[in-house]
Amino acid sequence: MSTKRLVWFKSSYSSGDGDSCVEVAAGAHGVHVRDSKVQDGPRISLSPAAWAEFVGFAPQG
Repeated sequence: MSTKRLVWFKSSYSSGDGDSCVEVAAGAHGVHVRDSKVQDGPRISLSPAAWAEFVGFAPQG
């Protein structure tokens, strides 16, 4: 799947003033992560298992 077709969601932990915004999108083979300020910039793709482990370390709101 092209990452241009993904539906991106801004993290609820991103700051409201726009300086620290992370977006994620679920794809057929994993989760994609990018900086919302640089939408055509670098991205990382994580397997579902790696994403689940990462989220386990994220602070709970």
